[in-house]
Amino acid sequence: SGLIGSALCDLLLGRGDEVIAFTRDTEDASCRFPAVAWHAWEPTLERPPAAAFEGVDGVIHLLGEPINQRWTDEAKRKIMETRRAGTHNLVGAIAGLERKPAVLVSQSAVGYYGDRGQEPVDESDGPGTSFDAEVTVAWEAAAREIESAGVRLVIVRTGQVLDPEGGLLGELLLPFKLGLGGPIAGGDQYLSWIHRDDEVGILLWALDTEAVSGVVNASSPQPATNRDFAKALGRALGRPAFLPLPGFALDLKFGREFGDVLRGGQRTIPKRTEELGYEFRYPRLDEALRDLV
Repeated sequence: SGLIGSALCDLLLGRGDEVIAFTRDTEDASCRFPAVAWHAWEPTLERPPAAAFEGVDGVIHLLGEPINQRWTDEAKRKIMETRRAGTHNLVGAIAGLERKPAVLVSQSAVGYYGDRGQEPVDESDGPGTSFDAEVTVAWEAAAREIESAGVRLVIVRTGQVLDPEGGLLGELLLPFKLGLGGPIAGGDQYLSWIHRDDEVGILLWALDTEAVSGVVNASSPQPATNRDFAKALGRALGRPAFLPLPGFALDLKFGREFGDVLRGGQRTIPKRTEELGYEFRYPRLDEALRDLV
């Protein structure tokens, strides 16, 4: 029922699939997506109900407490446990089924690589040491528990999904429309971005393509520095984009720990994604932003 899941449901239903989904709030989700069969699930406390998997051919797992918030001790616990315990409980339910789905597509994030500065990274590179990297390592380890059950696993390390309805782009649109946009914290850090349609496209491609397994990066083959991203968004909106946001403003809003993450970044390359045959609809930032805004 989130940003990615909503777009995914629309495409699945549009191509004639039957969609069964889990949520913590079935009443709200049923009102928003009445064509989806919703089941209640508290991911950190229990396994999802086995009956919901009857006839299911594949599973896409997107659950996780939002990471773009102030990292208090309680927030960090929720960020970690919704991913680690939630994935573990989901995998346990699937492994116990008599008739298992053929594939699990499990979300992860490019935060796995940590802050790498100007260095390009791809799916073969190891993890970083920051909290967001620790979270994704635990998240992926829980997903890999499914491999012993003979289910094909695809782990999708996602960058910043660009969608005007939310996420990074949703937050930036108003100040940029007002001519108040610009680079953040100097602007030299790389942003691994992906158009919403390519994010959902990669999830469906991973679901449908039997030859795809293991880790794939869901980020554009042309990552941009934060400064170049600001300029491109200004061009797309026809507005100036030269007012910088200093790094201390990130600390004021998010706290120092997450502020440090936002001052860093990853220059992520989807090497394996392209080698396995996915063709990006929006590989270039200017085209992606023009389409979205």
